Amino acid sequence: MKLYQQLENQLKQENEFITDEGELKKWVVINKAQNFDEKLISLLLEDAEIKETFFLSLKDVLVFNQNKFVQFLEQKNYLNDSYTKYRNKVGLNIDGKFLKQRNEVSLVWPFKDCVLEGGQSREEDKREEIFFNEILAQDEITQLLEPKVLTNAKTFDKDGEHNFTGFTRNAEINKKRGLPEDTITDNLIIKGNNLLALHSLKKEFAGKVKLIYIDPPYNTENDSFTYNDSFNHSTWLTFMKNRLEIAKRLLKKDGVIFISCDDNEYTYLKSVCDEVFGIERFENIFHVKVRHENRILRKDIRYQKVIEQLLSYGMPNYKPNRIFVEDNSERHYRFTVKINENAKPKIVKIGKYDVEIYNVNEYELLNEDNGDLKEYNIRGSLITQKGSASEYYELNLRERKEEDGLGALYRVIGMGTRGDGLGYRYIRQPFDTSGSNGFYYQGKPISLKEDVGNPYPNYYDFEKEFNLVASEGGVTFKNGKKPELFLKKIMEIGNIYPEDILLDFHIGSGSSMATAHKLGFQYIGCEQMTSQIDLSLERLQNVINGDTTGISKEEDVNWKGGGSFKYLELRRYNQIFVDQIKDSNDTKELLTIWEQMKAKSFLNYNVDIKKQDTHIEDFKKLDLEQQKKHLVRILDKNQLYVNLSSLNDKEMNCTDEDKKVTQDFYKINKA
Repeated sequence: MKLYQQLENQLKQENEFITDEGELKKWVVINKAQNFDEKLISLLLEDAEIKETFFLSLKDVLVFNQNKFVQFLEQKNYLNDSYTKYRNKVGLNIDGKFLKQRNEVSLVWPFKDCVLEGGQSREEDKREEIFFNEILAQDEITQLLEPKVLTNAKTFDKDGEHNFTGFTRNAEINKKRGLPEDTITDNLIIKGNNLLALHSLKKEFAGKVKLIYIDPPYNTENDSFTYNDSFNHSTWLTFMKNRLEIAKRLLKKDGVIFISCDDNEYTYLKSVCDEVFGIERFENIFHVKVRHENRILRKDIRYQKVIEQLLSYGMPNYKPNRIFVEDNSERHYRFTVKINENAKPKIVKIGKYDVEIYNVNEYELLNEDNGDLKEYNIRGSLITQKGSASEYYELNLRERKEEDGLGALYRVIGMGTRGDGLGYRYIRQPFDTSGSNGFYYQGKPISLKEDVGNPYPNYYDFEKEFNLVASEGGVTFKNGKKPELFLKKIMEIGNIYPEDILLDFHIGSGSSMATAHKLGFQYIGCEQMTSQIDLSLERLQNVINGDTTGISKEEDVNWKGGGSFKYLELRRYNQIFVDQIKDSNDTKELLTIWEQMKAKSFLNYNVDIKKQDTHIEDFKKLDLEQQKKHLVRILDKNQLYVNLSSLNDKEMNCTDEDKKVTQDFYKINKA
């Protein structure tokens, strides 16, 4: 066995030295060696050949030859493939050290948003988008998170697409929602990397968003992030953490975030959310049934996944909505119980009371309205007695439901005059009448204005809605689409009101935006993939034109159309080359792109262009995906999009229209 293989096997005995994929963390080992780590040295001493190679014997004392060991690790290539050899030749290093060897690497930044399929959740789905993931030293992240220049602005309304004329800042709406009067009140759709779009939003919308809903990638085994060997736990969580940290800054003090996920990552996701938002901000894990248990017929799976999760975190002043008992006027609490003349009650001793039991067909509940008796059309169980009706029900009646029927009426014999007993019905509707058959509920009517009511449950069955959602909104998207009714429920629980701002930075096919539009909420949506943007724009135009699908026909919605939204793009720079590389079909196209990159792009400062051209024949020998990977890697990711600070830089070629929309958005004095 070669020495480097022997050393690698020895080092892999220590979990601290290996990645999630089982690869050796050479940079960690080098750091330990530089600090004469006792655990590392002990491990090296266990192997005779390694001991002889990297230790000196001086007067019966073993001395660790640190320099020799570090040099050996730096020179030996444990991933002995053609691409790594080639990358080393063209000088992708910092201060003479390759990126993986640098101890100060601390953040993993995915520069191309991979959540471009818009909330795909089904395991059979395949993603074809390319995911670019790199490890950057902190000192390399200079302008990445600066606000970006905006471009290609348009307005969409009932008459279609129009040229951009300016943002709306409705002072009255802003007063009503307690925001600065000059806050933008338009609905916004922004095309571009969602991490960078969020950082571009912070100047205008920090602390102003009431509800965030996102449906990120679920990190299933079939997520084909082509340029990342696997979207492992640590990478996925870093991807989420980057975005959640800036999302938190956009939320109001009474805001809330909901995140759709499944059991691939939700336990890990909760941990990172606890860190970002604070464990005390955790609200709930909602469990949602999204498919029927007999729908999946594959024999190669151990269990059928029919449930997905919805994580919720609230800001310090957030109060979730509650389910209130309707109380529009006192008349809703006044009833007469009318027992049919031919009724034949069964008399039974229940507890310490003799009780008459009537079935549901032997009585009626009548509502008194302006002196006229009208049937209220509510069925339920009723009991009167002295003391607590609830206690009596729990001790004596709960077990009788199957025997007597849910609609059974229980009447304690000898009690029934107004004021000397309690009324109890399964649906807890208070009532009040006079007469020998009257009952009086001693509880206080519940007001919708009070902070009372029942909490929302943490389980919902949306199997039917998920099964029929593919064509909702007039756009076809067969897998992973979220139903509008499901999103309406989230907005209901989140206690969001008209004019409040809703944000979704994984909009996919536009389900959350369509729902928010119909319910009258201001929305901001971010998406990078052109195909998904096109779907969302088409869907929102359908909504404006009176789309009848989804929640449109719900009684409390009754959608008839109307409204508008503004469309914007982050102005690309190096991202143009990324997109060209992704779409290229052969090496010839890539070589043409490389020539353009040399002339116009921003390259990493540690890339030696002369070496790249000197070894161009080696480049040609790589397979197409490796060629793409390399060209993307050598681009400076700080310059994917044009930074706001470069708006007037002639080299960036920002148009007058770009300057107009950008200055308007960021409220920059044009003078």
